[in-house]
Amino acid sequence: MRDDDFSGRTALVTGATTGIGRAIAVAMAEAGATVIVNHLGRAELADETVALIAAAGGSAWAVEADVSQGAAVRGMMDACLQRHGVVDILVNNAGILLEKPFLDMRESEWDHVLATDLKSVFLCCQAALPAMLRRGGGCIINVASELGYLGRAGFTAYTAAKAGVITLTRSLAREFAPTVRINAIAPGPVDTPMLALDQMSAAWAAKEADVPMGRVGRPEEIAATAVFLASPHASYYCGQTLSPNGGALMA
Repeated sequence: MRDDDFSGRTALVTGATTGIGRAIAVAMAEAGATVIVNHLGRAELADETVALIAAAGGSAWAVEADVSQGAAVRGMMDACLQRHGVVDILVNNAGILLEKPFLDMRESEWDHVLATDLKSVFLCCQAALPAMLRRGGGCIINVASELGYLGRAGFTAYTAAKAGVITLTRSLAREFAPTVRINAIAPGPVDTPMLALDQMSAAWAAKEADVPMGRVGRPEEIAATAVFLASPHASYYCGQTLSPNGGALMA
């Protein structure tokens, strides 16, 4: 068996209906994993992801859950464990973006972004870890953002949440290694529906295009990083944040 053969493993990907989430789900399936496609109110898109995986000879099924709500996350995890016994790989990808001047932001908007982008990672990790620890192994990958390092005017809630994902990853990695490997990915600008350059402000669009590689990334490039982190090739990665970002941030 190849080191990147995930046959017999189960991967749960949150927010897996489009963009980076869909690409990660497909890539995990191509590597041999059975994939659980999480979504919220996007059943048709989730079914498209499942169909893409099935057409390529993989196995997947969709589950709806609001990952910002503890009861919903626990219900989703119970369904996964009842069906598969364990979730070997958890990819916390679900997220939303809000561009708004800080002084105009409502408390409810701040809470919504932080709940979706950061609290969801806490909830899903807390739900998945007990079974991983009982089984004696597992892998968690949290999707952050280059903006979690850089910050950006007009995106305070998003950047605060993604910075939180990076430091939460480090703390969890210290607490649960070596039994469970926990790492993160901080992509740069990527060609996804959430990015939607034609719907951005002119200032934001210009910033996204200004990277040394001269282009935005492809979801498949981020997915390849996720597959690497889930594989034995990354067996000595612990609490790390890999940054496929086209040179937008060099550290």
